[in-house]
Amino acid sequence: MSKKNKYYTVWEGENPGVYDNWKTCEKQIKGFEDARFKSFETLKEAQVAFLSSCWNYIGKNAPNSKPTADYKLLPKSEQPNLNSIAVDAACAGNPGKMEYRGVDVKTGIEIFRQGPFENGTNNIGEFLAIVHALALFFQKNPDLPVYTDSRTAMKWVKNKKCRTKHIENDSNTNLFDLIKRAEKWLNEHTYSNPVLKWETEIWGEVPADFGRK
Repeated sequence: MSKKNKYYTVWEGENPGVYDNWKTCEKQIKGFEDARFKSFETLKEAQVAFLSSCWNYIGKNAPNSKPTADYKLLPKSEQPNLNSIAVDAACAGNPGKMEYRGVDVKTGIEIFRQGPFENGTNNIGEFLAIVHALALFFQKNPDLPVYTDSRTAMKWVKNKKCRTKHIENDSNTNLFDLIKRAEKWLNEHTYSNPVLKWETEIWGEVPADFGRK
């Protein structure tokens, strides 16, 4: 009897998504700090999980509870800097229809939203969201921190290069044009806004989360 295939959901990795073999999954998580992934018996289970919070499936509160962390309940010394902007992206499938936005952490007011873009990825959206925030505030508020929950996007911004493995085609040409513009901006400007990791485990979902988990 042949061995039953498993499916692997990668929430945090080089290219988050659903994979039908361990070898490909391993490439996404090997050497990736704070990689989050889990195996499933069926493709449907893996796909449903990908569209949900990873904390429904991994961690000490799995499988039935979401993280209950809320930065508003913490002492001020343990909270994030509220005078900041948080960014996030959402993707219906990966690749799929993608959008991103930025939110004022103190007020919850949406500052910008772009998309949806056809045939994008979550990592691309996270990258573009950070650069959008930096370009928006680097002159009028150069000390404003930018929070993201994506270490991949932080690395790409630091290196001034969107190192996606996603392929450009007729359906996403406008998205790749944005990527080129973002890379050009990073290479032509010096910004002082700190780009910081939003600590989901401690503070809960990033305020710019689209709430579709």
